[in-house]
Amino acid sequence: MSWHPQYRSSKFRHVFGKPASKENCYDSVPITHSVQDNHFCAVNPHFIAVVTECTGGGAFLVIPLHQTGKLDPHYPKVCGHRGNVLDVKWNPFNDFEIASCSEDATIKIWDIPKQLLTKNLTAFRKELVGHARKVGLIEWHPTAANILFSSGYDYKVMVWNLDSKESVIMSPVKTINCHQDVILSMSFNTNGSLLATACKDRKIRVLDPRAGTVLQEANYKGHRANKVLFLGNLKKLLSTGTSRWNNRQMALWDQDDLSVPVTEVDLDGSSGVLFPFYDADTNMLYVVGKGDRNIHYYEISANKPHLNYLMEYHSYNPQKGIGVMPKRGLDVSSCEIFRFYKLITTKSLIEPISMIVPRRSESYQEDIYPPTASAQPSLTAQEWLSGMNKEPILMSLRPGAEPLSPQPLSSERTLSVPTAPTSPHLFNETERLVAEDGRRPFSLLEEKAPRWAAEHRLEEKKAWLTDGFDIFECPPPKTENELLQMFYRQQDEIRRLRELVTQREVQAKQLELEIRNLRMSSPRL
Repeated sequence: MSWHPQYRSSKFRHVFGKPASKENCYDSVPITHSVQDNHFCAVNPHFIAVVTECTGGGAFLVIPLHQTGKLDPHYPKVCGHRGNVLDVKWNPFNDFEIASCSEDATIKIWDIPKQLLTKNLTAFRKELVGHARKVGLIEWHPTAANILFSSGYDYKVMVWNLDSKESVIMSPVKTINCHQDVILSMSFNTNGSLLATACKDRKIRVLDPRAGTVLQEANYKGHRANKVLFLGNLKKLLSTGTSRWNNRQMALWDQDDLSVPVTEVDLDGSSGVLFPFYDADTNMLYVVGKGDRNIHYYEISANKPHLNYLMEYHSYNPQKGIGVMPKRGLDVSSCEIFRFYKLITTKSLIEPISMIVPRRSESYQEDIYPPTASAQPSLTAQEWLSGMNKEPILMSLRPGAEPLSPQPLSSERTLSVPTAPTSPHLFNETERLVAEDGRRPFSLLEEKAPRWAAEHRLEEKKAWLTDGFDIFECPPPKTENELLQMFYRQQDEIRRLRELVTQREVQAKQLELEIRNLRMSSPRL
């Protein structure tokens, strides 16, 4: 009996990691030596922020993304904390605003100038004072503007509203006091209506961030969680930590029932903390270990087995921390679906690593770039505090595409609207097709064109397609089975063309023979 392995059909099976060349890395960066289990790095499409070593307080560097190569030893710092900086996070809706927290028990909000820094930046825009002990984590709300969460070593999670005009905010709008030990991780669901935390008391909690109440709590003794993460709209949580036997482990949970994990996966016996990163657009999970030299990545599915191992990226240098580029900052022309910024303290180096889907075509790949979260908030701070929930405003990554969310019509666009009566269903369908296709709608001349012209264009479009593929874009197959099928089709097509050429050669020889016989029978010819 022959054995046939079972293959999963996935377009991300062959994703690979591509490190940047030496000249595209950030060299001679004095990366912090703090033992805190944080990322120590934050990235957006304009800047990379890195926590650095500093005497007499805490500081971090803000480096323009294009300024690669060796860093000036006297490069200006952002400094103003009296203690070591423990975490930095960019505002998801403002690429020139960053928050930092420190051992001095304060959080500071900084405005980063668009031009290069020429001297140390010490003037902060806002200071948040409320924690009694050092602040270890900060998180921006994913859909509401100017809402910031912080957790400290006083076992409290505080909610801050930055819409206030005061430069020093002394009291948060909400304080959550349900934890019995230090909070190790915080994560929001997609619309920010739920907050998941992992605590040093070995419990995972799902909270209502506005009311401060505990909705679910995990008391499972077989898994000690360090980091927790919401998995998009799958209604599941993923946590990383250790098992009973001190093996590094991942656990998948149902967010509505935290009594027992859905599944557990043991990785290895190393001691470094595992940082999980989830890409909701591709359902891919990346697991980065502190002090490790590799990155594991999986594909998450709603059906069993929920965690499907894809591959592993290997390197020679261990990572101290890691930063992640938002999806709107990726290079879609090279089919890049994720990008890490790896902090290598042994070499004072920051190395970008691009996760790439191998595709032959250089055109925009719609199937691997669904609409993603944009840099526009869907709620104001006051709307969210009053109880409203909204999903993130989405955008297309297609170059030159317009926002997918409804936008008010300008006066110029109003003049171009056709005055002929149009069916509302047809108008809505046209808008939907324009949003999906990322191109402009049909002009008035195209609408007034005769029906036969449209049918002729449709026939031309059909002539461009071969076996369902556009011969001008030529997208590659997504699975091994499709690759084999395409290979066999190409072989059949080559065989058919050879037979056709042979048949034409035979017909040509027969025609020459007939002409020769005709000339011999008729000398006048």
